Amino acid sequence: MLRSLFTGISGLSAHQQMLDVASNNIANVNTAGYKSSSAVFEDTLSQTIQGASAPGPVASTPGGTNLKQIGLGVQLAGVSTNFAQGSTQMTGRSTDMLINGDGFFVVNRGTQTVYTREGSFSLDAVGHLVTPDGAIAQGWPAGAPTTPGTQANLDLSALTTGTYVSYSIGSNGIVSAVDSTGAVTQLGQMALATFPNPGGLAKVGDSEYNISANSGAAAIGTAGSGAIGNIQTGALEMSNVNLASELTNLIIAQRGFQANSRVISTSDQILQTLVQLQ
Repeated sequence: MLRSLFTGISGLSAHQQMLDVASNNIANVNTAGYKSSSAVFEDTLSQTIQGASAPGPVASTPGGTNLKQIGLGVQLAGVSTNFAQGSTQMTGRSTDMLINGDGFFVVNRGTQTVYTREGSFSLDAVGHLVTPDGAIAQGWPAGAPTTPGTQANLDLSALTTGTYVSYSIGSNGIVSAVDSTGAVTQLGQMALATFPNPGGLAKVGDSEYNISANSGAAAIGTAGSGAIGNIQTGALEMSNVNLASELTNLIIAQRGFQANSRVISTSDQILQTLVQLQ
């Protein structure tokens, strides 16, 4: 069979995967905290039909020749995630938060600690600060040392008992409450995390990430320290998907798919001509 048939098939598969990535980005164009992805291609092995030869002494032997190689197609090298800051959407909700920086919110899903840029939190019935899917924000009680590994769930139960009349979350993640006399009490502080390689994080759904073998360990800290960034309340970080770019990628993927399907149909016509030879 013609090798071009299999080369065309690899092109169909790769461009289908590019289409899958672009369509997922477009589907999440309004998902808070979503980070866009892009498909990266690379060529596959090449078949060497003639090796290279070194040049000999001048005027006694021919000059050197290069390899003769025929490529065998394309493959998906990886899917990279763009962690650039998304646009800001003001909501006015005191428990909505965004991070102006590289940090991630640290949340607990039962037995698993995961990380997210989606800051649409709310208080549940017992005073936990939770994500829309029920994951509990992690942090430290007021006055506790903010050291890695010591953050259990951010307990704000005092806010649900009527002890306080209002509360606020500062840019450093400290939760402060005001009682009926106007006295201010610090209840706790939110934990944030950074990673040596955020692009290596594994998406686990619900706009959350988990540590992978290539992300590096989480460095737990507080807002305002290092590259973690500050917290802004009453706002959400929106998706960083560039819709114009993604629609262009759809066209590129479609044309690439069509071109490779043409390779297959042309190869088929050549084979048909060969089998009809008499």
